[in-house]
Amino acid sequence: MLDSEGFENTAIMSYAVKFASKYYGPFREAAESAPAFGDRKSYQMDIANRREAIREALQDVNEGADMLIVKPALAYLDIVREVRDNTLLPLATYNVSGEYSMIMGAIERGWLDKEVIVETLISMRRAGSDMLITYFAKQAAKMLSLV
Repeated sequence: MLDSEGFENTAIMSYAVKFASKYYGPFREAAESAPAFGDRKSYQMDIANRREAIREALQDVNEGADMLIVKPALAYLDIVREVRDNTLLPLATYNVSGEYSMIMGAIERGWLDKEVIVETLISMRRAGSDMLITYFAKQAAKMLSLV
C-alpha cells in the first residue's frame, strides 16, 4: 500500500514480537497509560509462546517488513537469537523501562557496578540484535567514549 501511494522508500519496522510484559510498568506509570481495566494480552504476545513470536516475525518478513523488533529485550534474548537465526533483516531490541529501572535501582543501591549497563547491552548484541533502543543510550555512549 505504501509503495502504491508513492512511499516506496519508507522503511517499515515490524512490531510483531512485542510481548505482554510487566517490564513496561515504569513507563506506563510515568505516562499514566496503564489500562483502566483488563490488560493488553489481546494484542500483545503471550510471554510463554516462543513459537508464536517466531511465526509472527516471519509473517512480517513475508509481508514486506524492512526490519524487526523484539520488545522487551533482556528477558527475551532467546527469542532475539531465534529471530536472528531465521531472518537476515536488521533486528532491533528495545530495552524497556522496567529493565532500565531494575538495573539503575541496583546501581544506585550499590548492588551492581555501572559497568553492568554495557554488559547488558552487549548481551543483546551477542544474541543477534543489530540495533539497540534503550534508555541507557547516553550513559553507554559516554562509557564507551562515543561522545
